[in-house]
Amino acid sequence: MGKSKMLTEGALMLAVFAILLFIYNYIPLLSIVSVLFLLLPFILYSAKYPFKHALVLLIGSILISVLLGSLFLIPVALIYGTTGIAIGYCIRTKKSKFVLYMSASILFLLNAILQYIAFIVLFNKNILKVLITTFEDSFQQSAKILEGLGQGSSEQLMEQYNAFLDTITTLLPSLLVISSFVVVWLLLAINLPIVKRFKIDVPKWNAFRELKLPKSILWYYLITIILAIIWRPEQGTYGNMALVNLNFILQMLMVLQGYSFVFFFSHEKRWTKAIPILIVIFTFFLFPLQYIIRILGIMDLGFGLRQFLNRKSS
Repeated sequence: MGKSKMLTEGALMLAVFAILLFIYNYIPLLSIVSVLFLLLPFILYSAKYPFKHALVLLIGSILISVLLGSLFLIPVALIYGTTGIAIGYCIRTKKSKFVLYMSASILFLLNAILQYIAFIVLFNKNILKVLITTFEDSFQQSAKILEGLGQGSSEQLMEQYNAFLDTITTLLPSLLVISSFVVVWLLLAINLPIVKRFKIDVPKWNAFRELKLPKSILWYYLITIILAIIWRPEQGTYGNMALVNLNFILQMLMVLQGYSFVFFFSHEKRWTKAIPILIVIFTFFLFPLQYIIRILGIMDLGFGLRQFLNRKSS
């Protein structure tokens, strides 16, 4: 009975994945919705059954990807299948939600990197370079139109564009890391409540106000600032790219710690939940305010603002 149930549920999960993949590939308007649930069958199955059986489900999903579309759907099955299996495995083995989130995010990121490299090797095409060339062509046309309307010379506009493009190109590794973690967070936020409805015990997050990053991150941040002042590697070199990306990621972590402190302070003062949410929204639109949030994060990690407030209140 156990084996037959396992096979039946495996076939059912495979059918669900096939329907979602069909929608993703053939129905443009609904594809955005279906892509949010592609890993759900893998989570549900691997949360209940051993890892080796989940791998059989992954192999079946790859075969279905080929039957439904083409070889280009295999990467979709791989990235969502492996990530979903990792999440389900963490649920089945009672890992904390932090371990679950980090495992899924890193696996999602590795999938993206490996598939990017595989695409270059197999098709001898760099997707990023193709996109950059396309953007350059469209921007040159836009610059000429704006110049004709008296909105500045095309040379000035191209200089601004090239400076922006250099920054984005340098920060691509950081943007890839951050986007992977954000995408996985969104997928977890959507799918875990559904998994819970199937009477599967999923781990819970601690409140965001309780987030406390390791103090060592503050030291890493200070070291990168000192290195940037002393070393000053030339722009475009690997040293410059590594330093800029490391500094950018650490800055984002300081901002995250700052937001956590804002929610902590709001909770201590018993403000309505709308106030810290509005603060987050305003700082996204008014970028200079993020410097204040970053300073709060640094002070919270370095000087223990929360402990100071707790002692003051007691």
